[in-house]
Amino acid sequence: MSPQELKTRIASGLLSFPVTHFNADFSLNLPSYQKHVSWLSGYEAAALFAAGGTGELFSLTPQEIGDVTRAAKEAAGSMPIISGCGYGTELAKDIARRAEEAGADGLLLLPHYLMEVPQEGIYQHIKAVCDSTGLGVIIYNRANSVATADTVARLADACPNLVGFKDGTGKTELVRHITAKLGDRLSYIGGMPTHELFAQGFKGLGLSTYSSAVFNFVPELALRFYKALNANDEATMAQILDSFFFPFADIRDREKGYAVSIIKAGVELIGHTPGPVRAPLTDLKPQEKDMLKALIARAGS
Repeated sequence: MSPQELKTRIASGLLSFPVTHFNADFSLNLPSYQKHVSWLSGYEAAALFAAGGTGELFSLTPQEIGDVTRAAKEAAGSMPIISGCGYGTELAKDIARRAEEAGADGLLLLPHYLMEVPQEGIYQHIKAVCDSTGLGVIIYNRANSVATADTVARLADACPNLVGFKDGTGKTELVRHITAKLGDRLSYIGGMPTHELFAQGFKGLGLSTYSSAVFNFVPELALRFYKALNANDEATMAQILDSFFFPFADIRDREKGYAVSIIKAGVELIGHTPGPVRAPLTDLKPQEKDMLKALIARAGS
């Protein structure tokens, strides 16, 4: 998929990021992962992110990221697969190369490792990764890597294959500055944890789509909310938020890191075998899984 094709595709519908499946010994369980990706690909998503944040990119080796991306491409049919990418510049370039070799349709560039850095450093890092690949690149503003509108504009001028901007900061004034300054040069994606809780407000800032974590295990519900958002169906959104997303967030917020762990638990509860999360994350406790199970049952009814 060319960068421009990727840009058009990611703006066309809901996005999601499958969890990475592990065996009990924490090794990759690619057959189980492929079964899950194949199932998700039967729904109306615009693209799936392999080895993204919810896919535990931070606990995978570069080789594993390539293996997961290749496995996703084999299982996804015509569904585009965007590979996660991150860490320091040289490591990110290596991951980008492995993802491209694995057949990825694009890259989601997560924050660089650890350090707080100036805008020039963010610019040089993102530009180096874009320059290292022919794939379309989406940058993810989050945590210690928050590019200003001027930096994003410089990158858009310097990097023809930079096609997307994803926000995980929740900084409304920054998001609006970027969407106003860049216009249709980029496609814009909402990336707050459980973004459905923020989707109505961020749609007004120019973020017409977003990545849904719960699509992993309640894809019909995720799509119903997305369609209600785009139809300005306030009543349906309010009903889904009240019956599912608010109680879901209550469980998610019981421990740090549960934004990933609760998704993997949900996938298990609907009959897939995603296995445990890798350290330093921890799995939901049995009583918390029971709470989530009841919530999924209510969502299904």
